[in-house]
Amino acid sequence: MARRPLPRILSNGGAQLARSRELARTAADSATDVLQPLITIGRGLRRLAAAARRRWTETPKDRRGALLFLAASVVLVVALVPYGPLLAVIALMAAAAWQGRDRTPPAPEGPDDSRTQRLRALYEALVPYFSLAEDPDPLYAHGGAWEKAFPAYDFDDGGRFAHLVIRYPAYFTDGEAESRARIEHLLTAKAGRGREYHFTWNEEANHLTVDVLAALPTDIAAQRFVTAPGETVLGFTDPTRVQRTLPLTHGEEQRDVPPVVWRTGIRSTEPHLLVLGQPGTGTSTLLRSVALQALHHGDLLIVDGGGTGEYACLVGRDGVLAVECGLTGALTSLEWAAAETERRLIAVNRARQQGEVPPDDTRRPLWVFLDRPSAFSHLAAADGRRDPQSLLQVPLRHGRAANVTVVVADQLDALEGLSDAVRQHTRARVVLGPATTDELTAALGAPPHTTPVDQVPPGRGYARLGRGPVHRLQVPATPDPYDDATSEAHRRAVLDLLPPRTTPADGERAPVPAEAEAEAEISTEKKTGPAEPEPEAHGADAEPTPVVAGPAPQEATMRGTAPPETVPARAVAAETT
Repeated sequence: MARRPLPRILSNGGAQLARSRELARTAADSATDVLQPLITIGRGLRRLAAAARRRWTETPKDRRGALLFLAASVVLVVALVPYGPLLAVIALMAAAAWQGRDRTPPAPEGPDDSRTQRLRALYEALVPYFSLAEDPDPLYAHGGAWEKAFPAYDFDDGGRFAHLVIRYPAYFTDGEAESRARIEHLLTAKAGRGREYHFTWNEEANHLTVDVLAALPTDIAAQRFVTAPGETVLGFTDPTRVQRTLPLTHGEEQRDVPPVVWRTGIRSTEPHLLVLGQPGTGTSTLLRSVALQALHHGDLLIVDGGGTGEYACLVGRDGVLAVECGLTGALTSLEWAAAETERRLIAVNRARQQGEVPPDDTRRPLWVFLDRPSAFSHLAAADGRRDPQSLLQVPLRHGRAANVTVVVADQLDALEGLSDAVRQHTRARVVLGPATTDELTAALGAPPHTTPVDQVPPGRGYARLGRGPVHRLQVPATPDPYDDATSEAHRRAVLDLLPPRTTPADGERAPVPAEAEAEAEISTEKKTGPAEPEPEAHGADAEPTPVVAGPAPQEATMRGTAPPETVPARAVAAETT
């Protein structure tokens, strides 16, 4: 049966309500303009009546009779004089109009003395940058008029600049980054440090617009975002930078906030993410937020190089394959991820060659999270073992076609220590915490459009997707729910998003490499005994099928030790198929 369309009042009721509200507001404004004289006279009559009542109250009782006699005499004289009542009404209306006038003092036409002094100081500071000795009519000169240089300006309640438009001469080299940087640095110092400024250079009109950006909201907690499959919300940004908003719930309040949406999948142009930041700036918080969103449609493999248990809340959850905290478990899991990527590529290629739909297990996204890989690299080098970052080369290069997404997070000063594959293939970048313009340019590939500040809240930074613009970013609050310092509201918000804990099916275990297949078969035969027949192995062309590691390896790796039945990664062809 075909679906019946919603009634029109329900389908587009919001738009009709907005139009009705706008029409009502316009009608009210028009009526106010038309009835303004009557409103003024009515206000004046009310003030005159209040003055008469106050006069009567202040008059002593022994004099009220004489006052009444005087008022009656005036009324009698007005009544006897020709055109007296008409003149009295005109006089009363004139007095009411005079009393009912708007007595609000007019706003000053120009800035006060302190603001004028601030504008003049800024003008004098710009003279060396915007003037030449050969200019016959300089716009900037010592002791000149600042009114021509600053056609528009606005101040906040504290007397600091909130908006400023600056004119500059045509010979200023506004196309050079160094010249712009000098002016922006000067304006940041003169307009007040500790705030973020947005500079808009209009090279055609020779105008520079300086705006103070409002602080991004930091009270947005983790919640289920309204996004499509393959879309991940990294955080929230300024409304002028994106053309999309998401409905969010904060307590009982609902509001629309512009998000920074990262798109993954086989058609993504930036399928992998790199997060950088100083300790305590929210890199693990961002990874937790992304992991909670990825659990709705995919499977997770988490490798925590920090070893602080930031992802303990995900252990044993439905869709979480493993949470590794030790070097041995990290190497095993990443080796399995590389083998799984290869298996998916082979399966997808075969399906496409045969004109069939790819298998379901290749279409379900696989997420590989690696936090602090530099710590594992140091341990591997000291122990003479393989660098875990080298195992990311296959998922990073071929992960998009295999529906495998890699998310790497590390400290900002460890950027040079990351492998070439990580730096080349992570085209989605996020930098959290305070950083200089040079550091942001090196990490993001482009300078930010705002001036960085030294003090920022946790989760505050910049994001750039591919070759797109640099966005200001505020990560939603997604703290560790097992941390004692986490508030109850944030803890409940994170726990509500976690899937239930599940127990793996019997017989599931970590996949092993091909060279250890014989040893695995022998160990299985010893465990099952000779009475139980062994299943026949498939042919040589059988593909390894990865399976989810059981809870025992997860618990062992959370303690920093190797899994009890850890076997190398190239999957068990005979046992798992």
